[in-house]
Amino acid sequence: MSTTAPPSKKPKRFIPLENNPEVMTTLLHNLGLSPTLQFHDVYSISDPDLLSFVPRPAHALLLVFPVSQTYEKFRHEEDAEKKEYEGSGEGEEVVWYKQTIGNACGLIGLLHGVSNGVARGLVREGSELDQLIRKAVPLKPRERAELLEETEALETAHQAAAQTGDSAAPSADDSIDLHYVCFVKSEKGDLWEMDGRRKGPLNRGSLPEGEDVLGPTALEKGVKAFLKREEEAGGGELRFSLVTLAPALD
Repeated sequence: MSTTAPPSKKPKRFIPLENNPEVMTTLLHNLGLSPTLQFHDVYSISDPDLLSFVPRPAHALLLVFPVSQTYEKFRHEEDAEKKEYEGSGEGEEVVWYKQTIGNACGLIGLLHGVSNGVARGLVREGSELDQLIRKAVPLKPRERAELLEETEALETAHQAAAQTGDSAAPSADDSIDLHYVCFVKSEKGDLWEMDGRRKGPLNRGSLPEGEDVLGPTALEKGVKAFLKREEEAGGGELRFSLVTLAPALD
């Protein structure tokens, strides 16, 4: 008597989210982020005049870049000796989400930005986003990932936002080479690199009191360290962009 194995569950995939501050802001406002915050383009990390245009404090910084061989090599080497992160509960310094949804690295980056630090306190109580974070906190990473997969409100809001960018939305089945990494400052004052494709959150070191994620120490420990690795590897042109979560413009 033969038995038939149950069909394997097909991994969920989302339409890729455009790297667009307005799209990101609308998505999170619709889910429940306070209108006092919005996303802003960061046009320079070295020119003080251009940096001065960004409202402060900056609560989260999203680095968007095309995945390179250098990045993949570094990611695998740094993660090789690490154990899979199993943190959960109120004692966690940061809330980290494992990415299991295809093309959802943008969404995961946004969730990292609003689930941690000062921004967490600016999510409207009782909103879809507030309920999602509250449900996620006591769960282990695998269960958190399943929660994201099963939260219909999140998928609906993401799908609507993905259709509103400046360019035509690609298919959920398309292969996209852009990746999003989020840097947040924990309540304890450490800079954390949050990437759902890693084995867990990465503590990049402490920040001076009062410094935000666009401050000089944070940039040296985060974005500039990433760019330095790429430059030293001789990867050619460095294409990247930065978007920050900060106070909304009046």
